[in-house]
Amino acid sequence: MLPDLLNYGARILPGLLLIGASFALARAERDPLLRILTLVFGFVLVRDAMTPLGFWRLGTAGEVPWLRFTDQAGVLLVFALGTVAATAGVLCLDGGLRSLVRWGRLTPVTLACGLGGGVLAAAPVLLLSLPTPLSERGGAVAVTLLPVLLLFSLAGNLAEEVLFRGLLQGRLEQHAGAVRAAVLSALLFAACHVFLASTVTDVGWPLLAFTLYEGLICAFLRLRSGVIAAALAHGTAIFLLAGALV
Repeated sequence: MLPDLLNYGARILPGLLLIGASFALARAERDPLLRILTLVFGFVLVRDAMTPLGFWRLGTAGEVPWLRFTDQAGVLLVFALGTVAATAGVLCLDGGLRSLVRWGRLTPVTLACGLGGGVLAAAPVLLLSLPTPLSERGGAVAVTLLPVLLLFSLAGNLAEEVLFRGLLQGRLEQHAGAVRAAVLSALLFAACHVFLASTVTDVGWPLLAFTLYEGLICAFLRLRSGVIAAALAHGTAIFLLAGALV
């Protein structure tokens, strides 16, 4: 596990140094948009660099996308804890960004909306995948890995939702209006998967279609109930797809 993580760290370090320097210089700007875009670049780097090292795999069964994460529980735990720590660190250090995040209230209704949104996002992919044998769409996942995979899905996608639905959508709402900001955040979220879909992997348009669909669900959940609901929906959808439960 450790050699894989060290190799990953060496790959992303030069890019992270450049992004960190850009973020530090951008902190002098009153408008947080440049800092948000810098964080987006950082997130895309960290996510896409997982692919060549086998920390996750993406493919298609016909035109239906599938994904699987590494079966190394330790790696998933490191990524889960690391993304939560990085997210908390950014929000603690930058009050201007922190003020953009509308968390919403942690209520049974919020939890129900989040879980329902996750099922709604994953359902079309799962249903369209049913005619294809599991062996042709990533294979089975060990039952013992599922709890760690659930933690990873929720933690990793909390960071992503704070970035896209908390910071970006929150900033866009200041000038674009709530509904337009939601649609823009979904479009930009899908656009940030272009390289993953077209160069890092060969999944292509099915990945972009799914991320746009999922992004719209999460964006309007954020509009209605806050980032908590959006993050729960995103994490649930990824867990359902990656857990090979269907």
